[in-house]
Amino acid sequence: MTSIAVKEPVITLSAGPVACYPRVLRAMARPVHYDFDPYFQHVYEATARKVTRSLRAKDPALILHCEPAPGLEASAASLIGPDDVVLNLASGVYGKGFGYWAARYAKEVVEIEVPYDRAIDPADVAKAFRKRKDIKIVSVVHHDTPSGTINPVAEIGRIVRDHDALMLVDAVSSFAGMDIHPDAANADLFVTGPGKCLGGPPGLTIVGVNKRAWRHIACNPKAPRASILSLLDWKDAWRYDRPFPFTPSVSDINGLDGAMDQYLEEGPEVVWRRHALTAKACRAAVQAMGLKLWPASEAIAAPTCTAVRLPEGVSDEALLAASRAEFSVVFSSGRGETKGKLIRIGHMGPVAEPVYATIAATALGGALRRIGHRIDVAKGVEAALAVIAKSRA
Repeated sequence: MTSIAVKEPVITLSAGPVACYPRVLRAMARPVHYDFDPYFQHVYEATARKVTRSLRAKDPALILHCEPAPGLEASAASLIGPDDVVLNLASGVYGKGFGYWAARYAKEVVEIEVPYDRAIDPADVAKAFRKRKDIKIVSVVHHDTPSGTINPVAEIGRIVRDHDALMLVDAVSSFAGMDIHPDAANADLFVTGPGKCLGGPPGLTIVGVNKRAWRHIACNPKAPRASILSLLDWKDAWRYDRPFPFTPSVSDINGLDGAMDQYLEEGPEVVWRRHALTAKACRAAVQAMGLKLWPASEAIAAPTCTAVRLPEGVSDEALLAASRAEFSVVFSSGRGETKGKLIRIGHMGPVAEPVYATIAATALGGALRRIGHRIDVAKGVEAALAVIAKSRA
């Protein structure tokens, strides 16, 4: 038997996947039932109904049996037809990346790109529609995780709807961590997953599709069928009396069921508040230690992930390694254009609890000291505690 040389971390404060709630782990330990057994088919429908309720959507949600990256590609392939002009909004690595998927299927992709420490200005979206009246689909990432920034999706959605276009939203790292729902944001196709703020297994994608989007997909001659990239294949699979296109991940569905119960029973507003408080305390700690946030403005800093600029001369690899070795705490590096420029502290699911802000400050500050960067860790911890105490007053 091969031994594992690398020690398991104690606390994961990454940008995802994140630790599962204990309730989710217990749910995933349920028996794995045959997918055509009536018992599992009813469990599946009940879980899908909980997902739709959590999305606060009028139309039934889909559950795709893949993690959200192929789920997003499936959404692009299904929604975007060969006659469609797509406006892609790129404020970060994932927003830019979606444009490459869109280009495979669209007639044309036009793009608004801003520096990756900033957010999309809705006024620029309105200006794009004035210039290009043929824009049919707008794609946007709500929380671009490699930057820790939030885009004003609701404001953008109102502009998109006013121009009778469709909006596709990537809310993978924001849904269930803040107040974002497809209907309220005028999102016609809304993609998320259980492996982030829901504290569930990372192997599924949740897709909210409204009637406007379904009509457009139905008219798309290139929309995939009999494919992992097909939304149409899964449209009615949430119903217990309809067959699955292929074998679903039974244990992941059990875990998603547990995650839905956790979220709905705790109460969405309660969950959002603890995500926001944890992030606020962490940002206060970071700045008290003399470090800088990556977002240009704290107003666009995500409540689910804090991105911290690396001090001059500090390597992200050295910092992350020191945090793991000294404190058994795992953070995330940047991705793509932000790699080597920042580190990310995740506040998602079970670690979206204020005490983890003090742990993050201790591990981050201690790791920086370990690699030779002078920093006052105590100031960071005290700042986090002050924010937490004020919230309880």
